[in-house]
Amino acid sequence: MENDGLNPEEAKDGIWESDAEHGLDDEAWDLAVQLVGIDSSDPGAYEGRIEGWIKEWLVRKIQMAGGSLAGRMELKEQEVLPGRFNLMARIPGKSEKPGLTYICHMDTVMLGDGWNEDTPALGAVVTQEDGAKRLYGRGACDMKSGLACALTAFARAVELVGKKGQLPDRAFTFIGTVDEEDFMRGVERAIQDGWVSAQDWILDTEPTDGQIQVAHKGRTWFELTMDGITAHASNPWKGADAIAAMAEAVSFIRKSVAACPSHHDLGVSTVTFGQITGGYRPYVVPDTCKVWIDMRLVPPTDTRAAERIVKQAIELAQQEVPGVKGHYVITGDRPYVEKDDGSLLLGHLKQACDEVTGMDTVIGAFNGYTDTAVIAGTLGNHDCMSYGPGSLELAHKPNEYVPYEDVCRCRRVLWRLVERTVF
Repeated sequence: MENDGLNPEEAKDGIWESDAEHGLDDEAWDLAVQLVGIDSSDPGAYEGRIEGWIKEWLVRKIQMAGGSLAGRMELKEQEVLPGRFNLMARIPGKSEKPGLTYICHMDTVMLGDGWNEDTPALGAVVTQEDGAKRLYGRGACDMKSGLACALTAFARAVELVGKKGQLPDRAFTFIGTVDEEDFMRGVERAIQDGWVSAQDWILDTEPTDGQIQVAHKGRTWFELTMDGITAHASNPWKGADAIAAMAEAVSFIRKSVAACPSHHDLGVSTVTFGQITGGYRPYVVPDTCKVWIDMRLVPPTDTRAAERIVKQAIELAQQEVPGVKGHYVITGDRPYVEKDDGSLLLGHLKQACDEVTGMDTVIGAFNGYTDTAVIAGTLGNHDCMSYGPGSLELAHKPNEYVPYEDVCRCRRVLWRLVERTVF
């Protein structure tokens, strides 16, 4: 396995051991606090304000670094949706080796209800609980603290390039994306415009509970519709009940997905019927019913297999409720991503994590779908993974928080990875 960075002995006498005096842990923490206080909810305020804030922050860092190479650093925006811009900052490398990229989404889910009075969604409140600091607010763990860690690492690399007066061996890029919490059009645009490639080493900083997470279940979405025939509820045999037919289909799909084979890394396939509409009065046989289906699929079950299940469900429903006709649309098709034990990025990241924590870091799977999963699935890139502060169990919930220790750990790992691979 190649090692293009500092070896452990060099690191002991170099930048790594000077972290405490530079106060970089607190810099990342303070940056996280500021980012959490900016509303970038999706749907809601969206990313306009936070993208502009990060852009100005990066401009200041590049200007502060100075030196003859400052002009060679790239800073780009791309408008993905009206008023919603991806942001990219890049330090070019001297070699043609695959670049290292930290990709972070700038949006959060909607602010939501249920927040405690003393920890409001945009309060960015820091508490001291049992001797441990916590940062509360929407996006605290998903993923503004990870965003802060990535930005801190990038700014430090900019500073080091300025001091050395020479480019690093490997290119280093920060990308901030929009729309990750919805249709993930930000990362799709980054792929389309060539901001990432099949060869790059790409890390997102989603909350991973201290694990490196390198595999993802596939995510397939269906809109399933049953069209029936109206009739008075006192004469139901004169109509065709679309809701009853949908009940048959839903039951068949649920049981069929549960019977799919499990996977040694990713576990079992699951299905959620997240939204349903149908009928318009209780005394009328409903002539339509529609359900939105979210399947999370593990190998060998893929979208084709899921489509067969839906078709069988429609056939069953039409048999059970004569007169009903079913049809569907696939609205999302994200392939599963399996772990590649030969990934060079995985090897470097595992060593960086183990060195920082003094523990054997667990390599696991990510339950959701991330920007790096989209890149891996679209480009066939096996060097895409997730590692970030906080716990996914707290994401998207009221009173979301991230511990200070998690931010420090992640910041140090992200910089150690830069040391190992970029310089």
